[in-house]
Amino acid sequence: MATDHGYGSPARRDHFLPPVLRAPFEGRAWREFGYLVLNLPLATAVFVFAVTMTSLGAGLLVTFLGVPVFAASLAALRGYGALERARARALLGLDVAAPEPLLSSARGRKNGVAAWIGGILKSGVSWRHLLYAFLHFPWAVFGFCVSVTLWVTGWSLLLYPLWQWAFPMWGGVDGLQLYGDGTHNFYLDTPLEIAATSVVGLLFTLMTPWIMRGLTSVDRLMVAGLLGPSRLATRVVELESDRGVVVDTAAADLRRIERDLHDGAQARLVALAMDLGLAKEKLAEDPEAAARMVDEAHGEVKVALQELRDLARGIHPAVLTDRGLDAALSAIASRCTVPVAVEVDLDSRPAPAIEGIAYFTVSELLQNVSKHARATRASVDVWRSEDRLMLQVRDDGRGGAGLSAGSGLAGLSERLGAVDGVLAVDSPAGGPTTVTAELPWRG
Repeated sequence: MATDHGYGSPARRDHFLPPVLRAPFEGRAWREFGYLVLNLPLATAVFVFAVTMTSLGAGLLVTFLGVPVFAASLAALRGYGALERARARALLGLDVAAPEPLLSSARGRKNGVAAWIGGILKSGVSWRHLLYAFLHFPWAVFGFCVSVTLWVTGWSLLLYPLWQWAFPMWGGVDGLQLYGDGTHNFYLDTPLEIAATSVVGLLFTLMTPWIMRGLTSVDRLMVAGLLGPSRLATRVVELESDRGVVVDTAAADLRRIERDLHDGAQARLVALAMDLGLAKEKLAEDPEAAARMVDEAHGEVKVALQELRDLARGIHPAVLTDRGLDAALSAIASRCTVPVAVEVDLDSRPAPAIEGIAYFTVSELLQNVSKHARATRASVDVWRSEDRLMLQVRDDGRGGAGLSAGSGLAGLSERLGAVDGVLAVDSPAGGPTTVTAELPWRG
């Protein structure tokens, strides 16, 4: 997994100069230049090492030494990959995660060197590091030549008025020689020629940072694609994280249900049993008091039943199962504290699990509207876009909502991410707020 540390992101402060004019003086250009310069010696050394060790290993395959030589060279290249990731992080702002460790690393400690060699040779990461050593060398030579030539030429010509005096003083000529064939010579020595030379240098200097940015973009692709974790390994990590979110969410829901039962319906039923017991004792000696107690108990039964219905609706509403999202979301909207317009445009129903997640997502978003938005109206739109279920909740409230850590929307985003969903929030201060959720269809 690779992430960029903000290079090229919008500046946080205002600049008087446009990007094209300030690029040569920014730290990014010099870091990228340093990266391209370092590419040549590092890539050359690693290329020579890779070619030598690969040839040596191939030549020794007829003996038992070829395999360990191959394994040792691949292990060394994995170490070089760590250096390259650190260099890309420091100079390019590219954060590439370390690839997955050897599957047999723990087993190798028990079974000896053979298991470690097998793990190295079977790992696709090792061979991708070898491929990087071969592919990066010609690109490093090209990038070094282009960047050094343009960067040095640009700054030299731009600063020509400052060092032009060295030619007549130390070289015995009037200036930088542009042309000479033994008969005719042309030197850049007049004020106009010196100024024109500086202008040409300025053009080179302004152009070179953008060329170096293009060159380093290829390096970024190589480092992220060949030295980072594979897509399969990244997906496994994501699924493991999503599984943890699902388990935590299920545990939290079970605790909520237990708490609601204990503090709500269960407490009322206990009190109801006690009231009915007292009414039974008073039935013979004070029938009127017993009747009043039975009437009160009847009211408690109604309240307990309503709490149980609300609890069941919080687990999975019957209207959602029977009639789908349109009716279920309309029922939620009717309980919101502001008028809500609901528009559901679906020609079929998604998978029950996705339908349930969509229902509870809209339910939580409308609760936020009721509690925090200070809105006067809201809307809910649901539609299908190819293989994705789209939800959008808008309100005209005060805005300021976000996915900051610890917020309800952050938790909702994590739950959607557990099923490959996405939550996007657009809520400028002063409003309006638009929250868009995207879920897999899985019909």
